Amino acid sequence: MKKRIGAMGGTFDPIHYGHLALAEHVRCEYHLDKIIFIPAGIPPHKNNLKVSDNMHRYMMTELATIQNPNFQVSDIEVRSPEISYTFFTLQNLKEVYGKDVDIYFITGADALLEIEAWKKSDELLKMCGFIAGTRPGLENKKLEEKVALLREKYKAIIHLAYIPALDISSTDIRDRVFNNKAIKYLVPEGVEQYIYKNELYK
Repeated sequence: MKKRIGAMGGTFDPIHYGHLALAEHVRCEYHLDKIIFIPAGIPPHKNNLKVSDNMHRYMMTELATIQNPNFQVSDIEVRSPEISYTFFTLQNLKEVYGKDVDIYFITGADALLEIEAWKKSDELLKMCGFIAGTRPGLENKKLEEKVALLREKYKAIIHLAYIPALDISSTDIRDRVFNNKAIKYLVPEGVEQYIYKNELYK
């Protein structure tokens, strides 16, 4: 029987409980053997935004996932000097794990809406399955229409996962830190301490 692995990409600036809730829900719901978190190195779609240092984002992701034996973190993107393209990252993972493993890319619904603008999107959509996380009731008609189109156009395997905890956002957490507001219970304790110790988002 083939192993099933989830690959979850993102800037994780910072990683928060919404990311972790999505990953664990997807792991259980789709019977995945493990989830690999992949902090982006140089994100192609966030060139104009200030993103925290690669090592900070990698360390926060390690701290957030360390207590779950089904989670692991890959440095495949953060150690690369090249722009991080999902196509090449997944291509690399498929080479590492071989044909006996099915890989599912886990992303947010907002990213899925823009996926046809991604590098080699037509090949990417045929390369692996996709699981998109969204909040219940969040303009899901538009999302479901997009999923239907992608399935028809590319024969893509796409699942939607509805997660209430996705209401948490990294942008809000950064703003809260900047404005000296509490972030406890939005991020794991180790991540909270790391943010304050390294004076991130100030």
